[in-house]
Amino acid sequence: MLKLNENYLNLQAGYLFPEIARRVSAHQAAHPEADVIKLGIGDVTEPLPPAVTEAMAKAVAEMADASTFHGYGPALGYDWLRQAFAEHDFQSRGCDVSADEVFVSDGSKCDAANILDIFGAGNRVAVCDPVYPVYVDTNVMAGNAGPPKPGDDSGRYSGLVYLPMTADNGFVPEPPPEDASAPPLDLVYLCSPNNPTGAAATKDELAAWVAYANRHGSILLYDAAYADFIQDPSLPRSIYEIEGARDCAIEMRSLSKTAGFTGTRCGYVVIPKTLERLSSSGQPVSLHALWSRRQSTKFNSVGYVVQRGAEAVYTAEGRTQCKSLIDGYMANAAAMRTALTDAGLAVYGGENAPYVWVGCPDGADSWGFFDQLLTQAHVVGTPGAGFGSCGEGYIRFSAFNDRAKVDRAMSRVVGQLGALSDR
Repeated sequence: MLKLNENYLNLQAGYLFPEIARRVSAHQAAHPEADVIKLGIGDVTEPLPPAVTEAMAKAVAEMADASTFHGYGPALGYDWLRQAFAEHDFQSRGCDVSADEVFVSDGSKCDAANILDIFGAGNRVAVCDPVYPVYVDTNVMAGNAGPPKPGDDSGRYSGLVYLPMTADNGFVPEPPPEDASAPPLDLVYLCSPNNPTGAAATKDELAAWVAYANRHGSILLYDAAYADFIQDPSLPRSIYEIEGARDCAIEMRSLSKTAGFTGTRCGYVVIPKTLERLSSSGQPVSLHALWSRRQSTKFNSVGYVVQRGAEAVYTAEGRTQCKSLIDGYMANAAAMRTALTDAGLAVYGGENAPYVWVGCPDGADSWGFFDQLLTQAHVVGTPGAGFGSCGEGYIRFSAFNDRAKVDRAMSRVVGQLGALSDR
């Protein structure tokens, strides 16, 4: 008899963002005259930088010429792109990362899920709460987590360890206390700057996690997709800025937001060649070698045209143009912070990340406030409860939009808050 992967049956409801899209579509169908402004899903709105499109156009022309046509590329990425990633994102900041430790991919969302292929069943996996849903859901799909325990109405899956992120800890999780009664964590997902809260970890905060991981043989899965949005020069952009991280950390990055590649798709994973863990027989195994084998078998890398576009991000023109994009989105975030703070809401994030994390007014629940803003102000945010139980009572606004729409949306939100206070 055919057997299914019944781990999928343990997934709760639908994925967060399709549910948002469903509600928005229903509202637009009922109110076609409404000018709905979407500050929910973190999709970019500005076009690709000219340096990127020019490089891609040149690559397309090469593909049309028999003498310069490219078929299958290297499974792990072209050497020239791997070198660009290593040099500009790591070596320029003093990090010991070589080009052959970089694996080109189609984005950090896929990598965050696929990385589980090289780890076995039964690991003790920790995720932040609230957090980007892919970390949690893919662990359920892989059998590392099950349905909520009976009587638990928090929505948390059993088998995962949740690291609460609240205003009290600055939305940065701390390593668990040493407790002989609780086994150490095996895999820990960290995301800085964080999605959804916008918080960015300090060097001391990351150093505490590196020390914990090296004490216990844990692996840190570090998502730095928003590293280029960090404005504070004292904050680390890579886990490898922390001494000892090469012995315990895998880093994932993406050009989706840095260079507008959400519809183009290119990112990468860094796994140090020296990163090893023991097999069940006690033999040291290279995680770099396991991932190389996985990618060579299951992935044909990213298309040549896209990789040439990604390479152009690191030219002088590309860096200048990408910085301009980032500066524009961060100006949007600053405008949101000002408007919402002046309106009396508790506002976090938006200083080193393109997300503003906002407390719902008067103790409102996050889906209720989402629906209220959608139906009354025609503004779309992302309800915090969709990111985890600690996200209840918050809503996330994305700075990815043009400034005129952001200003118009904030005016509507503030107006709606005023209408609520008059009731």
